[in-house]
Amino acid sequence: MQKNYYIDLGSSTIKVYSYDEDLKLIDEHSIHFKNGFDAERGISEENLTELCEYFEKLKAEYDLKYYNTHIYVTGIFRNLTAEKKTEMVKLFNDKFDLHFNIISHGIENYYLGKAMENDYAGKKVLIINMGGKTTELVTFKGTEIIGTKNLMVGVADLLNKFDKVNDKYSGNSIEEIEEFVVDKLAEVDLDDDYDCAIFTGGEERFELLTGFNLVKNTLFNDGIHKYMVTLDDYIRGSRKVFDEISIEELYAMMPSNPKWMDGARAGAILPLPLFKKCNVKWIIPSDLNLINGVINDSHY
Repeated sequence: MQKNYYIDLGSSTIKVYSYDEDLKLIDEHSIHFKNGFDAERGISEENLTELCEYFEKLKAEYDLKYYNTHIYVTGIFRNLTAEKKTEMVKLFNDKFDLHFNIISHGIENYYLGKAMENDYAGKKVLIINMGGKTTELVTFKGTEIIGTKNLMVGVADLLNKFDKVNDKYSGNSIEEIEEFVVDKLAEVDLDDDYDCAIFTGGEERFELLTGFNLVKNTLFNDGIHKYMVTLDDYIRGSRKVFDEISIEELYAMMPSNPKWMDGARAGAILPLPLFKKCNVKWIIPSDLNLINGVINDSHY
């Protein structure tokens, strides 16, 4: 079976997967594309250089070809002007012989739904997919998707607003960050009868690394999501990350891509008002993302 490569390129993190019989995360790299971003001028020159250098490294290490490499670009890149989007497509075509495929919010929601497609044993489940500039919500009832929402708030918004969150120990409190998100979500209409929430985007890895009080998932059995945490223990785990684990210790937990941890503290608080507003008692951390949905969709 031919090996294919799938790349999830978002507002702050690039994840590279290989797929033949199984999907494997083989590389990742974080770049804060929000820094110096302008819709007409594009990403900053510094970030563009880093992006190109990273893809040059990938091309040297892996067999990335036009026919076996599938890039899915989301987040802040959707805000580029049509001219700048075309320029990025041309750059990747000419420089790397790869397609810079910017997908819509709707397509991202579709793949997120495919990634999370499962029999949830009749439970009403809120899927939260958090990115740098946007957050996607998908609601499952049993095996069916019954709703989707796109929220125009992401981790980058919190990092822009709270510039002390990544001090050695956070100089911004959980309460002030949560209040900011609550204001952002004031007009968002959400149900309050969810059985649980699944929080995606590397969250299982993060909670295992930082010592959240995870227990066995007894709500459903899909062979993937092994753990869950109560809302109270989620808040306790987040306080530990804010007040007891230094930023240097967080970086050391992910030596291959320490910059991923720049969004960890803010990212832990972004879904908190959603959990409370939706009356979620159990939170299930997940490492699935849209690439899992792409693979699942290709099996149909």
